[in-house]
Amino acid sequence: MTTADVLPRLLSLAATRFGKSVDALSAGDDFFESLGIDSVEAMSMITALEERFGIEIPDYEVQDVRTFEDLAAVIARRV
Repeated sequence: MTTADVLPRLLSLAATRFGKSVDALSAGDDFFESLGIDSVEAMSMITALEERFGIEIPDYEVQDVRTFEDLAAVIARRV
């Protein structure tokens, strides 16, 4: 699975989880800013993504990740 495969699913999950329009989100957006979330909410989103994709993402792999595209790349490497 590639980053391009993961990205639409990631954006959809994030939009649904935080009550945003998927059309308002794009790959290069900082997800903290575009979703209006803090680090605790970001970790809950990552947990939901782990469940959706059936993977485990170590904290160190996402500690500096801020864009949807970068997060999708991390997920794609794990799938």
